[in-house]
Amino acid sequence: MAPHFAAAAQQLGPRVRLAKVNTEAEQDLAAKFGIRSIPTLVLFKGGREINRQSGAMGTSDIVRWVQSGAASAG
Repeated sequence: MAPHFAAAAQQLGPRVRLAKVNTEAEQDLAAKFGIRSIPTLVLFKGGREINRQSGAMGTSDIVRWVQSGAASAG
């Protein structure tokens, strides 16, 4: 999924910032956000979680998911 994630980041930037977290290295952070499966995408707006999706996705799916989540959050 890494190439799709990178391509989605290119398409969505600079308005949307995509970031990856190594949950093995950052176990406390993974626990704080309840990450139980890899990959898990979490969408934040204004510092709060507005959507979550587990499982691999293609570039267009990631872009659509982010745009849909951001639009529904206002």
